[in-house]
Amino acid sequence: MTTATARQWTTWVPLLAVVALVGAWGRELPGFALVIVGLCLIGAVLAAVHHAEVVAHRVGEPFGSLVLAVAVTIIEVGLIVTLMADGGDKASTYARDTVFAAVMITCNGIVGISLLVGALRNRVIVFNAEGSGGALATVCTLATMTLVLPTFTTGHAGKEFTGGQLAFAAIASLALYALFVGVQTVRHRDYFLPVHPDGSECGPDEHAPPPSDRETWWSVGLLLVALVAVVGNAKLVSPAIESGVDAAGLPTAVVGVVIALLVLLPETLAAVRAARRNRFQTSLNLAYGSAIASIGLTIPSIALASVWLPGPLILGEDATHMVLLALTGLVSALTVVPGRATLLQGGVHLALFTAFVFLSFSP
Repeated sequence: MTTATARQWTTWVPLLAVVALVGAWGRELPGFALVIVGLCLIGAVLAAVHHAEVVAHRVGEPFGSLVLAVAVTIIEVGLIVTLMADGGDKASTYARDTVFAAVMITCNGIVGISLLVGALRNRVIVFNAEGSGGALATVCTLATMTLVLPTFTTGHAGKEFTGGQLAFAAIASLALYALFVGVQTVRHRDYFLPVHPDGSECGPDEHAPPPSDRETWWSVGLLLVALVAVVGNAKLVSPAIESGVDAAGLPTAVVGVVIALLVLLPETLAAVRAARRNRFQTSLNLAYGSAIASIGLTIPSIALASVWLPGPLILGEDATHMVLLALTGLVSALTVVPGRATLLQGGVHLALFTAFVFLSFSP
């Protein structure tokens, strides 16, 4: 590692975040200390995703999108578990709210912004309908099975799964995620590679030379450090997040929206950059891959953690969110199936995203 590299913020921010975590752990923090810890948390999230992108650039597409999605999901799971561990009964919906927010942000926010950027640059965007359609079908199946069915099952009062149902949903989610990864990276890898407007496959992305083995392993190490810092600092600031939401008189679901926006913001930037480079398939890989990972990895993790976490685990959505989810699935199918999209599709997805955000703050 060169001296210039050592001075980069992505190198020292994760280390600084760990120092802040060690210094603040187990103490009652005043307001200014919480601000510092919060800034370290945000910096660690950005640094973690940066190092995931370095590793992703080394391994290439579609493996790169997979690395980034898994890194983001690990951060998401860590934030959910830490909030649920300290939140009591009111934290019983944090997992549901965060996962649903992640689906809305990825399928409407990230896809909509990427479509907007790509269409303004190229008028008509071309991508692989085969791979994107399969990914969308996986998202819809996972979301329905884990967020909709609990509302209608009768084995447990309320919007909860029974123990057996939760175990089935967790195993099925993990199996579908593993199947998707196998299809994306091995059996039908060509379905997830970027294409030119004429339908021919794009070559390697030459916007930057791939990192060396030493740089890649350095990023792997810093990625692990950043993930530890994110989970630890999230536990420190979680009481302040909940208190702020309560003081503002906002619904508890806003906490889940905040978590999802926090962990998915860097991935949004990566998807927009890919769309600007005429690699919209990469943007879709990032969006749908993150949604699949968010459900396929978060639900099994939370199901396992629920054994020792206090309070119930409510996964079933209300009628408003189920309508938004159904409309998102329908609109996304109409966007993906033709393999071509314009500015109009981007505007429709962004309208759905803004509706979700507005209704989260004003249900």
